[in-house]
Amino acid sequence: MPGQGPRRPARTRQFVTLLLLEIAGDGELRAINCGHPWPYLLSGARVEPLSLADPLPPLGPFPLPADLTATDCGQLLDGESLVLYTDGAEDARSPKGHFFSLPEALREAVRDHPVSPQTILRTIFTALLDHTAGRPTDDIALLVLRNERAHQHACLGARGTARPAPTHPQPTTHG
Repeated sequence: MPGQGPRRPARTRQFVTLLLLEIAGDGELRAINCGHPWPYLLSGARVEPLSLADPLPPLGPFPLPADLTATDCGQLLDGESLVLYTDGAEDARSPKGHFFSLPEALREAVRDHPVSPQTILRTIFTALLDHTAGRPTDDIALLVLRNERAHQHACLGARGTARPAPTHPQPTTHG
């Protein structure tokens, strides 16, 4: 109508989830979780949520508590992995409306352990695409973090510097 100002968009309640994960040098895990799905811990063929604690509310609709304390989540041991993901992975639906079972797909991925992070990702993405008939309706992000410090330390010198490569006589050619 003439004479009226610009239309204001309808107000929507917007929010964002957040997972702040600290992995200390010794593998100790601490997290601040605001409405985000907890990562899964993979240990051998075992798959379990990193924590069973209730997350804080998502950011946006509610104020953060004045005392924001991180949750102790144990330790990431040598050879263990963490799978971090967005909710699009667990919310993915089949054409019949069934939700994707990320824990089940992870158990399948680590059945023949040990497996590389790349193998885990390839298995999960393949299962997700199969489940959704190649048409996921939400964004999906996955990240696999694996503790390989013991292997890394074996390749390092006493001060954390790389050991010099062994010297071997180099073949020479005479012309």
